[in-house]
Amino acid sequence: MRVLMVSDVYFPRVNGVSTSIETFRRTLSAHGVEVRLVVPRYGDEADEPGIVRVAGRPVPGDREDRLVGWQAMHRAVLEAARDCDLIHVQTPFVAHYAGLKAGRVLGLPVVATYHTLFEEYLQHYAKLIPSGWLRGQARAFSRRQCNQLDAVIVPSTAMHQRLEAYGVTSPMHVLPTGIPMAQFAAGNGPRFRQQFGIAETRPVALFVGRVAHEKNIGFLLEALVQARQIRPDSLLVIAGEGPAMADLKAQTAALGLHEAVHFIGYLDRQQALPDCYAAADVFVFASRTETQGLVLLEAMAAGLPVIALSEMGTTDILSPGRGAFSPPDNARAFGEVLGQFLNDPEAWRHLAEEAPGYAREWSDVAMAERLARLYRQQAGRQAGQVTPLTSAA
Repeated sequence: MRVLMVSDVYFPRVNGVSTSIETFRRTLSAHGVEVRLVVPRYGDEADEPGIVRVAGRPVPGDREDRLVGWQAMHRAVLEAARDCDLIHVQTPFVAHYAGLKAGRVLGLPVVATYHTLFEEYLQHYAKLIPSGWLRGQARAFSRRQCNQLDAVIVPSTAMHQRLEAYGVTSPMHVLPTGIPMAQFAAGNGPRFRQQFGIAETRPVALFVGRVAHEKNIGFLLEALVQARQIRPDSLLVIAGEGPAMADLKAQTAALGLHEAVHFIGYLDRQQALPDCYAAADVFVFASRTETQGLVLLEAMAAGLPVIALSEMGTTDILSPGRGAFSPPDNARAFGEVLGQFLNDPEAWRHLAEEAPGYAREWSDVAMAERLARLYRQQAGRQAGQVTPLTSAA
C-alpha cells in the first residue's frame, strides 16, 4: 500500500507535526505501507527518496515557517498521488486544499490529522481581534475543513470531543503519535551536564518544545520563583526555539532568574535530546492548548517523572496518574510542588519507576499498526464515496 502525506511543515522545521510525520513514516513500512511526502523546501535540503520538496517563501514575522506556492503545491501533490492508494493531509493550509483536490481528481480517499487547536492557538497571535469573534471563525474554519474529509484523525479524546462540539460529522478516530522507546531510554545525562556546565548535584527541571506563547512557558518561570523558595539552586532548562524567546528572556531577567534558567535551543533528536532528558530530574509542562503532548511521553520513556497541567490533549496521558502529577492551574501551587520534588526526589521515586512502563503503552510500533489498519479500511471504500469538495457544515 502506498500513502501520500501532504504537509505545510516538515523537518528541518522542528515541531510536533514534523515529529508525527517522521515517526509514522519510519514505522509504517513494517506494516506494508510505503509513505511518500510532499512538504516545503526551507533552503538547500538534500534530495531524499520519497520526499518531494515544494519551494516557498518565509512567513511574515516567522522565520521558521514557509508559505508554499498554491499552484506549485497543487501540481506536486497531484503528480505524487497518481500511484497512491490514499492521501493523508497533515496541516490545514495549502496542503489541505491540494490534498483534497488531488483526491477528488484521482478518486482517492483523503484523511487528515487535526494537530492544532486553532481556537486557542490564534488567541496568542491575533490579540487585537475580539476573542469571541476569533473563536467563532476558528470553529467554523475547522468544521468546514474536517467535514470535507473521508476521516479525521485526532491525537486525543479531548480533541475528539472538541470537534464534535464544533459540529464535525466526518468519522473521527483517536490515534496519537507513538514514541520510539529505545531512543529516549538511551540518553547520557552526565555527558549533557558536562557539555552545558551543569553541576552533577544541581536539581534540574526540564521543558522541551517550541518556545512559543501558547506553550505557557511564562507560567513555568513564575512557578520557578516559588520552587526556588524551597530549593534555591533549582535550575530550569528550556530546550527549543521560537517566537516567544525574546519575551521569555526579558521575563527571566525581570524575575531575577538569569542564573536559574538555561535556554539551550533546539537539540538533535538522535543524541542530544535523549541526553537532555537523562540529565534532568523532572519534566515540567504547562501548555493549555496541546492536542496530545508527545513530549510528556518522551520524558517518561527516558525515566523522567512529569509535573504538568492536565489540559486538553495532555489529559489522556496524565489522567491515569502513572509517572506524573498534575498540580492546580496556579503558578504558585505548581511551583510549590516542583520545589518539594526537587528538594526531596526520593519521596517521588515511584513516579520515575512507573514512567517507562506507562510510556511503553504509547509506543510508535503500536500506533503504526493502528494507523495502517485505518488506511486499509479507508482505501477499501468504493470510489463513489469520496466526500465532495463543496461539502460544509
